[in-house]
Amino acid sequence: MERSGAAGGWVPMCQSVLPAHANHRGELSAGQLLKWMDATACLAAEKHAGVSCVTASMDDIQFEEAARVGQVITIKARVNRAFKTSMEVGIKVTVQDVLTNVEKIVSVAYATYVVKPVGAEKIELEPVKLMSAEDYLEHALATERKRIRLGYQEVFQNLMQESNKEGDHYDTFEEENAVSTDLTHVQSIELVQPPHANHHGNTFGGQIMAWMETVASISASRLCRSYPILKSVNMFKFWGPSVVGDRLVFNAIVNNTFQNSVEVGVRVEAYNCEEWIRNQARHINSAFLIFNAMNDKGELLTFPKIKPITKDGVRRYHGAIARKRIRLARKYMLSAKEDKPYDLWEKSNEAYMSYSNIATLTYLAAKPGWEVTSTLNNIKIWTHEDGDVLSLKVEMQVKTASHVAFSLLSNFMYRQQWDKHFLTCEVLQAVSEDDIIYYVTAPPPPMTGLQPRDFVILVSRRQPLEPSEPYIVAVKSVTLTSKPPSSEHCRSEILCAGFQIYSDSSSSCRVHYFNQMTSGLMPYLAANLIGSSNSIEDAALECIKFLELKGSKR
Repeated sequence: MERSGAAGGWVPMCQSVLPAHANHRGELSAGQLLKWMDATACLAAEKHAGVSCVTASMDDIQFEEAARVGQVITIKARVNRAFKTSMEVGIKVTVQDVLTNVEKIVSVAYATYVVKPVGAEKIELEPVKLMSAEDYLEHALATERKRIRLGYQEVFQNLMQESNKEGDHYDTFEEENAVSTDLTHVQSIELVQPPHANHHGNTFGGQIMAWMETVASISASRLCRSYPILKSVNMFKFWGPSVVGDRLVFNAIVNNTFQNSVEVGVRVEAYNCEEWIRNQARHINSAFLIFNAMNDKGELLTFPKIKPITKDGVRRYHGAIARKRIRLARKYMLSAKEDKPYDLWEKSNEAYMSYSNIATLTYLAAKPGWEVTSTLNNIKIWTHEDGDVLSLKVEMQVKTASHVAFSLLSNFMYRQQWDKHFLTCEVLQAVSEDDIIYYVTAPPPPMTGLQPRDFVILVSRRQPLEPSEPYIVAVKSVTLTSKPPSSEHCRSEILCAGFQIYSDSSSSCRVHYFNQMTSGLMPYLAANLIGSSNSIEDAALECIKFLELKGSKR
């Protein structure tokens, strides 16, 4: 059975923060906020699906601002993309001071919901109806975020294998004044009652999150002798359901401390009456919550070092380090709108670098304000100015199938055959089937007297999931310790470049080339932009000729 997709748009929820919602500091409880976020996102999912939905997971959540009693919390949620039986829901939380009318962002998060059909009914979700440029943008990036979710465990296991090589054992931890992790263990039991569940009797995911936050906060407080403040949550993933009447057992323990922050792991197990008697648990959820703490002056407190006392404690200790590496990579890489090259390439960064590569190009293509500067035969040239950043867009009409153009343009070993600005190109690392790191050399900008340039670039390629979507080839600079700059070349950076390829028919396509200009490329483009050179058109014509010639042989 198919369900009609709702038009793109936000589902809002507004709440005034009352004393009952707040902690001892008069700030909105993080657990209460998680409940509201889950409820709003679920409403958005059910609006699209037309049937009941349940929380499958909640991506990493960062809390940027605190809301106080008397302020107004606004939570907006919308379905970004539907995948057969699951949906990504975007959540935006803001806080407004009613006296000053100042509004600040509290959190931006993404959750996954799955449909819960009644009986044997099989439901396949309809695509989301996209109404605005922002809808199209989030719809495109939802696929990339799904790739990150699916690849998270592999990245984590790779990092854990690295730490296992170090061979640490619990009896080798000899930090002075270290606190035993056993002292931070907290257990709590909750009985699921009707107010905690939806009309089908399934426990609200947000309610479970709130209970987890409470027990984790108590665990963290045993280290800091203060009231911990929840700053972020590693991905919530629900492994199974719980229902009214279940007993939920929450076990929290500190995994590791990092100067001014602490990670607490929480495991949730469910029992019905029969399982309770037999002591037969169902593992339904695990999550990792990161807290900091402040003194009366608002200064961050330093957490003491901890000492794991069991083999499992050592595993959790190293797991916290791996998750922190992933969090730092995520925080850096997902700021896709920022114009900056990538930092050092690491295993923990791979998924996020690939995501950011695709996302940066997608953001650039979606920007308003592109202006046509030249039209020649089958070629159009646009420019976009944003402060001191100049971006270029070239559209080419090509008599070649889109999938063939994609295959040719995504393999940079072909680039020298049509682009005179590529002198050499070699593969440094095949990260995956869709992500390759190249080393490229290029001539100096004309009439500058500068050295030849070289680049270390990540090329990420994506095929469309729907006919209306483009093929994507995204390019951005990365840093590899194995390929440092040399005296023979001037190491240059590509902020954002690449191709979007749209299919017009079975034998023709539109190729859009983008390049966000760095200072090193400005001299090369300056003459052309005032009309005294045709180098861009010449390169575009060579590209068309190459694609049509190669395409005719396939």
